[in-house]
Amino acid sequence: MSLAKLLLACSLSLTALTLSSAARADNAPAKATTKKTAKAKPAAKAAEAKPADEDVAEPAVGESAATEFDCELGNKITIYENVNDDAHIALRWKKRLHRLTRVGTSTGANRFENHVYGLVWIGIPAKGMLLDSKQGRQLANECRNAEQMKPLAATATAATGTSLQ
Repeated sequence: MSLAKLLLACSLSLTALTLSSAARADNAPAKATTKKTAKAKPAAKAAEAKPADEDVAEPAVGESAATEFDCELGNKITIYENVNDDAHIALRWKKRLHRLTRVGTSTGANRFENHVYGLVWIGIPAKGMLLDSKQGRQLANECRNAEQMKPLAATATAATGTSLQ
């Protein structure tokens, strides 16, 4: 048998199979197919629309240590950390408390995210910043707590002292 005849035989059998499956689909009741499709769509929408409960629920901060940050433009952020849970923080921003989950980084920075609201907190030893990942912009920058302000104040005092002499 030649290669051309073999390809022709495969093509004919594939065409026959396609036609027979199309004929079966035409004979099947249309209502059953419609019902299955109608049921599947709401279930898929419900799965997409339902966010993770832990990102939406307001966290309890009763026994957490609070750290207040003063940011540029007069913004204020409070971070609540639980000593028993270093994988999450609670962040107070604009009178709302958000739960953020730690994300690993290669640089060693502390990065926490809330995927539902799009909040990202990045903390480095010198400062912290709050980002909106959904809109791609900074919400607060140059955020420093009291401990981070001390070296900044000492540097300013030293600079002022040398300029007066």
